Amino acid sequence: MRFVVDLIYLLFAVVSAPIWLTRMLRTNKLRTDWRARLGRGLTRSRQQQPTILLHAVSVGEVNAIRLLVQQLAAQSPTPSIVIATTTDTGFARATELYATQHDVVRYPFDFSFAVRRFLNRIQPDVVALVELELWPNFTAACVQRNIPLCVVNGRLSARSFRWYQRLRPFVQPSFRRLQFAAVQNEDYGKRFIRLGVPADSVHVTDTMKWDTAELTDTVDGADGLAMELGIDSGKPLIVAGSTAPDEHQLLVDAVPAGVQLLCAPRRPEWFDDAANVLAGCARRSTGTSGSATNRFLLDTIGELRAAYALADVVVVGRSFGALHGSDMMEPIALGKATIVGPAVADFQETVRALLDGQGIVQTDRAQLSAALRELLEDPQQRLQLAERGRAVIRAHQGATRRQVALIMQLLG
Repeated sequence: MRFVVDLIYLLFAVVSAPIWLTRMLRTNKLRTDWRARLGRGLTRSRQQQPTILLHAVSVGEVNAIRLLVQQLAAQSPTPSIVIATTTDTGFARATELYATQHDVVRYPFDFSFAVRRFLNRIQPDVVALVELELWPNFTAACVQRNIPLCVVNGRLSARSFRWYQRLRPFVQPSFRRLQFAAVQNEDYGKRFIRLGVPADSVHVTDTMKWDTAELTDTVDGADGLAMELGIDSGKPLIVAGSTAPDEHQLLVDAVPAGVQLLCAPRRPEWFDDAANVLAGCARRSTGTSGSATNRFLLDTIGELRAAYALADVVVVGRSFGALHGSDMMEPIALGKATIVGPAVADFQETVRALLDGQGIVQTDRAQLSAALRELLEDPQQRLQLAERGRAVIRAHQGATRRQVALIMQLLG
């Protein structure tokens, strides 16, 4: 079976090479750590304590497990924790957050030889996959080695579920190999069950992102960021986080005159496009300070939280176009009045809870300018909106603690 899966991967890689090679060249991603993606790297010595491998694909998942890592590390006996990531940005963020205390590694391609090398190096006793990321060779290799597998903070959107259903004979064995799936809501749970996870192994725990939303009014580095970019504290500031290319012109047009706008694109390959739209902007990466056009570009990784702390109003990107939203909990937890667009399929439950609690504003492209103006003109409304949002966060916290208990059960 592994030979068949490897052959399928190889054929697909060859046939699709013109597409992925062109994309990687265009986005400057050919310099990724190919050696690690093929399973190579330093071999960890066998640990006296059990090893938990957490696989978080990219930045969002890496951020979501911050409290999970802390709580697992506080267990007795203390487990050894390894964080594996897929993307370059995810690896950079995981290194920043965890490398001083835990091992951070690259997750391999799902070729059987790469998986074998990887597992030989890491020697995990339990593997927890964040949100989903079920690969046939990896899950089969774990079962063959008697390594329990689970999904934490599980999420399976309707569009992903349709895709998995089309590949059901190929992916269903991977779902059946899970010891448990801790999922964010009932709908996700039903989809995991339909794809092969036993019903009594699916636990609805809510999302861990509620727990990682740190309720605070200050962020280290925020004042320094403002000073180095030349942001004027005497003028209102709108921070647009995790933006997509089709949103930058929308934001420029929607921001009232005299109001500062800082955009933080979701992906590095979108930075230059954003700079062109934000004419005269101060770019963080170039060290420029001050902008005659009141435009700023955060083209770095790991500073968005500090930027949110400076905002009068936050707009959460990837929600006004063809994509499916970004995490809105962080700015709300920082006490910021927050706006999202209509495209929030990846965060439907979160947005629904925040709307029910009147802790967020949802609007469309046509009404964005009016929504911004209304909030900027009414400080009391901004304060009340943010406080209601924080109340919703507090009411939903606790998922991490429940998932830590499930993981520790797998360690006996």
